[in-house]
Amino acid sequence: MKEKIKQLAARFHSETVEIRRHLHAHPELSFHEKETGQFIARKLGEHGIRHEHGWGENGVVAYIEGKNADRKTIALRADIDALPIAEANQVPYKSQNQGVMHACGHDVHSASLLGVARILDALRGEFEGTVKLIFQPAEEKLPGGASILISEGVLENPAPAVILGQHVLPALATGKVGFKPGMFMASADELYVTVRGRGGHAAVPHECVDPVLIASHIVVALQQIVSRNANPIVPSVLTFGKINSTGGATNVIPNEVKLEGTFRTMDEQWRAIAHGRMRNMAEGIAAGMGGSCDFRIEKGYPFLKNDEVLTLRSRQFAAEYLGEENVIDLPMRMTAEDFAYYSQKIPACFYRLGTGNVARCITSPIHTDTFDIDEDSLLTGMGLMSWLAVKELEVF
Repeated sequence: MKEKIKQLAARFHSETVEIRRHLHAHPELSFHEKETGQFIARKLGEHGIRHEHGWGENGVVAYIEGKNADRKTIALRADIDALPIAEANQVPYKSQNQGVMHACGHDVHSASLLGVARILDALRGEFEGTVKLIFQPAEEKLPGGASILISEGVLENPAPAVILGQHVLPALATGKVGFKPGMFMASADELYVTVRGRGGHAAVPHECVDPVLIASHIVVALQQIVSRNANPIVPSVLTFGKINSTGGATNVIPNEVKLEGTFRTMDEQWRAIAHGRMRNMAEGIAAGMGGSCDFRIEKGYPFLKNDEVLTLRSRQFAAEYLGEENVIDLPMRMTAEDFAYYSQKIPACFYRLGTGNVARCITSPIHTDTFDIDEDSLLTGMGLMSWLAVKELEVF
């Protein structure tokens, strides 16, 4: 079976590369993946693979039924949306949608899963059970497409026993993959802070209430939420990535300043406590300096916890398929993923797919305008996921 999967992956590789390039050239933002969903549904239809289009409006769910289809069901997931980034790469498949780019590798995930569909469809007479393929929209934007699909019943009828997902990792060489059992990725909340004062001439600050100064104190003071309030054994990150004012200038103190940031952690109890402390501290500082503060928290994705038994088992299957030397152990990450919603519902394994190639200068990180992949990684992407699916269907 392993050799058959590798042969089929090689056979479908050029087709999968073409699919990836098409998706890369036609990226669409979260909740706007209309043409992407239609393209995926069309590709599945061309090969007679049963599917449903319209999950979360633009998502697609397909079914590969082997012998004794009711014996066991597992799910495989790929995300399909892109990011608001203008691509700088000069390649034939460069984004044709100005200001939108597949800079997080979702084109790779989707193309790989379409390759998996082709492989498993060719082998459906040689395994038992059902594989549910989830092409999920809106991973990059709250509330997250995963939460929407779950509410629509994607984990029901039939209910998968487990779910697997993969994500590109350009720091890892093509041909390698990485696993991390247990706590893997952080929760992620968005912070929107409006600091209000009283504007005026910068030469007479005593006649004003300076919201720029107040905001500066808030940014600095809130760092103690992590450095002095968080338990050192609980990873936490607080970062403000944006600050601006309305109407300010070199000689003008504005009426208000806006801050935007993120708070991430691995513990739900501490997460709730931190929310309250941040809000109270910011509002107290603003009031003490004569101004006011509106501290809004958009609660985002939960932490992603890989099921330990499933992940260790998947790691072993990966070593059987790729060789032990090509499977690495990953550290915990403070990045976030809406795959976490699945991991809160059923046993889940989210692993990383190596896509880098130093010799070919393919090293740019995700979320950058020069991100690209070594397309040989698609061989691993579709081949390994097919192998993991077949092996997991054998487990009871």
